[in-house]
Amino acid sequence: MSSFRPEPSLRSYGGEAGDTRVARRRATLIDAALDLLAREEAGAVTVRGICAHAGLTPRYFYESFAGVDELVAATYDGVIAEIAEEALAAFAAGGDSREKVAQAVRAVVGVIDTDRRKGRLLFTDTLRSPVVAAKRGESTRLFVQLTTDSAVQAIGVPRGPETTAAAYFQVGGLSRVLASWTEGAVDLDREQLIEVCVRMLLPDGLAGVVPGGD
Repeated sequence: MSSFRPEPSLRSYGGEAGDTRVARRRATLIDAALDLLAREEAGAVTVRGICAHAGLTPRYFYESFAGVDELVAATYDGVIAEIAEEALAAFAAGGDSREKVAQAVRAVVGVIDTDRRKGRLLFTDTLRSPVVAAKRGESTRLFVQLTTDSAVQAIGVPRGPETTAAAYFQVGGLSRVLASWTEGAVDLDREQLIEVCVRMLLPDGLAGVVPGGD
């Protein structure tokens, strides 16, 4: 049985509405979880550890989450939702297919570069969390679907197994490049990274990256 206990009355206190207080504490817990997960402090990702880092008591943890797994899932989902929303809006605002791809990549890189914790949560291989592992699988499938839809819209490719396979290749490749960049293994500045990723994601992109390519 869940120990989740919402506030019964959500009365205003100090001029702040009850539901606003709950939302603020929930956001604080998610931020604390993001902090600890990004630091790879697996042993600290417990109710006690999260509450200590957030400066809240377990009572306030359980008003929003039934347990640590639910908090970790919500933290990951929040980052993915932010990236998807930013990338889709940027893609839609672009002109031709290259500009659409460039704007979407710029949006994704912007999210993980502005808050490096988010990049580490999404990409770090050493983060041992069954919840994160499952969420990464879900997010890969989501971005494969979004990539397929975008390719159909932007350049008119037909739907089918080959397009799906290409989308998995692109999503997987982009993820590994961003992971390597986040970890410092790829020595490119932000604009150089975006340019390389855009070239690789376009149909004729490899020739633009490989020295001597036509």
